[in-house]
Amino acid sequence: MKTGLPLQVTAEQLQQLLSHETAFTKAYGFVVVAVAPGSCTLRVPHLAQFDRPGGIVSGQVFMTAADVAMWLAIKTLRGIEDPSVTSHMETHFLQSARAEGFHCTAVVRSLGRRFVFGTAECLSEQGQLLAHHTLTYVAPGRSAREGGTV
Repeated sequence: MKTGLPLQVTAEQLQQLLSHETAFTKAYGFVVVAVAPGSCTLRVPHLAQFDRPGGIVSGQVFMTAADVAMWLAIKTLRGIEDPSVTSHMETHFLQSARAEGFHCTAVVRSLGRRFVFGTAECLSEQGQLLAHHTLTYVAPGRSAREGGTV
């Protein structure tokens, strides 16, 4: 996606958001492996505590990885302090993963003033598509008292 803006954040800054002591994502062990304007790729390690019965990686791991990758991809365009939040997410699980890590790449497809639309794909280490996600984020507006919209 062309924005004309230089990369505003580094992979190290994004990783810090995921790794600090109180990070809501810390339990997943996500590692930022690539960033570009409007894109972020995470390595998602296999952690047995997130397995479903039978050793299948839980869907929550795929969905959280996609959501976090998109959150970070938006920050590459709007800056590390951007307050955008998820307003809609749709996930299609295509194949299961058993006792294996995977990669999740999110790409911003449309960047508006308030709304951001993007997609994310989770791929096995062998490159097989495991899950496909579409996501919409919204930047919280100012309250009506401040002369804005909610």
